[in-house]
Amino acid sequence: MFKRVLTALLIAGLGLSTMSCKFIKEYNARVAAIEIENVDLQQVADGEYIGEYDAILVKVKVRVTVKNHAIETIELLQHNNGRGEAAEVIPDQVIKAQSLRVDTISGATSSSKVILEAIELALKKGIN
Repeated sequence: MFKRVLTALLIAGLGLSTMSCKFIKEYNARVAAIEIENVDLQQVADGEYIGEYDAILVKVKVRVTVKNHAIETIELLQHNNGRGEAAEVIPDQVIKAQSLRVDTISGATSSSKVILEAIELALKKGIN
């Protein structure tokens, strides 16, 4: 009886391990696929724009407000992250630089990239 239970637990553990590996690979692929393009703010109309990006382990939703071709505010509406809380300074850096060309945060690189991608997607909604 003990051997059967142990065997069942080992099989279940291997199954979970395989699923976890696929999950992590997909997460890494989604983050690696992010290529931040700087958006020409002169092309973005005034307004509020929502941007979202889901990289499985990191999910971000932002609201970007543009006025007179400048980013006025970026609200981080959602940031599901592992250890990426430090990246929550990225919106302020983007506002200060008026550009998506800002440094990622060491130790929170994935969250930084996902936040930047969500901001980019929001800004692109304002292009005519």
